[in-house]
Amino acid sequence: MSKQFAVFGLGRFGGSLVKEFHDLGREVLAVDKNIDKVHQYAPYATHSVQANSMDEEALKQLGVSNVDHAFVSLGDDIEGSILTSLLLIELGISEVWAKAQNDYHQRVLEKIGVTRVIHPERDMAKRIAHHIISEKMIDYIELSKEHSMVELVATDKINRKSLNDLDIRAKFACNIVGIQRNEDMIVSPAAEETVEKGDILLVIGKNKDIARFEEEGM
Repeated sequence: MSKQFAVFGLGRFGGSLVKEFHDLGREVLAVDKNIDKVHQYAPYATHSVQANSMDEEALKQLGVSNVDHAFVSLGDDIEGSILTSLLLIELGISEVWAKAQNDYHQRVLEKIGVTRVIHPERDMAKRIAHHIISEKMIDYIELSKEHSMVELVATDKINRKSLNDLDIRAKFACNIVGIQRNEDMIVSPAAEETVEKGDILLVIGKNKDIARFEEEGM
């Protein structure tokens, strides 16, 4: 069953997250108190709603208890960010990620139990969205609009199979350019190299091909 996402605050970062989830085909609830922002991102959201995220009743009416993963990105409104995050945690959302303005803001967010604090200058929305929807992906590096390099954790499905057996270049049009096994990194692995469950595979290719390999090949 697909995860349900919600983004509170549709500034540059929050809006980018909404667009990324839309592009990845995921359901996302977009919330902002500014009606213009709500209209701007309505084409990308499953539901786009004007609401005060510090109002517990409003959050309940939005059905946020059904959300698996919430993002709080309220610009310079540090108090709003803290209170919204606290309410979402109290309403039982298991993953609440919040954008921090500074180190003091971060400390408070961590103290109230936010799952992860985001620094937009360090954590691009695109990278976060890809990371969140995947059980296997541990990192995502955008090389161009269509191409990326990702780190994927090898699963049971490909355990003890050689790169030759997997033949992902022919089947999925992408390449494994490295394998990290514990502390060792195998660069440009040979076709005979066998993949072990838990290996980190460095895969490069078009985004759509990598996504297909992740879903069908692993």
